[in-house]
Amino acid sequence: MTEKTVEIKNKTGLHARPAALFVQAASKFSSQIWVEKENKKVNAKSIMGIMSLGVAQGNTVKLIADGSDEQEAIKTLVDLIDSKFGEE
Repeated sequence: MTEKTVEIKNKTGLHARPAALFVQAASKFSSQIWVEKENKKVNAKSIMGIMSLGVAQGNTVKLIADGSDEQEAIKTLVDLIDSKFGEE
């Protein structure tokens, strides 16, 4: 199991377009992936789950992956978050 805590830096947080990009990226991996915010954990491959967390700019989330490609999955998702989902 691999875990990483990251801060959401883009202006809109994990809403609409960024959430869709996040779910698309997570879905490419065979590992089980979760996003946890304030003790609420959701499937990273579920758009409704991600949206239900209400992640805003400045919030921190924990990414958790478990499976054969868990390290690559976490790295890819952290890179996507760090890129601010292409927003400025």
